[in-house]
Amino acid sequence: MASASLSATPRADTGKGVARTLRRNGEVPGVIYGHGREPQSLAIPARDLDRLLQHVSYESTVIELAIDGKMSRTLIREIQRHPFKRQILHVDFQELVAGETVTVRIPLVLVGMSADVRSGGAIMDQTLRELEIEVDPANMPNHIDVDVSELTIGHSIHVRDLTIPAGVTVLVDEDTSVVAVHAPRAVTEETVAVADPDVAAAAEPEVIRAKKPEDEEE
Repeated sequence: MASASLSATPRADTGKGVARTLRRNGEVPGVIYGHGREPQSLAIPARDLDRLLQHVSYESTVIELAIDGKMSRTLIREIQRHPFKRQILHVDFQELVAGETVTVRIPLVLVGMSADVRSGGAIMDQTLRELEIEVDPANMPNHIDVDVSELTIGHSIHVRDLTIPAGVTVLVDEDTSVVAVHAPRAVTEETVAVADPDVAAAAEPEVIRAKKPEDEEE
């Protein structure tokens, strides 16, 4: 389980005007909520939050959030960003409660190298990069490895083929494809052309010359 630390200050005032003032002062408005506690408004140093987000996958990282000297184990549940600036507008934290499971997305990390891909005779396509799971935060993995070393052209790995740690419930259909190995497109097209010359001939485009406007005709 990955974890990181961050500090926040409780605030009593809320509203758009207060939020704009916080941002001008280098802080990000936020809120913490959770089972058995009232939502609490917060102010988080923008620089500290930016630095943290550059080094962790926040969706699967437990944030040890210090508020007035009291530590709360949390997950970042939502980050609102400016439409075209890098600025973070608001952040939501969910407090974790011992014994309660949470739903998170865990990165899928490819391990190894397919011999067909290494030789240049194939390409690898990863179609699923995160896996949605339900887990006790104490058992939350940083990521899940996907071994692709034995994967050959025309074959794929599905969710059902993954090695899932104990205590983790997968919330994605087991038939969902994770990664597949294909022949390069150029090779596939060449194979079709050789197998059926008529197809290649039919694929040759007819050249149609556009008629010039009258004021451009010679």
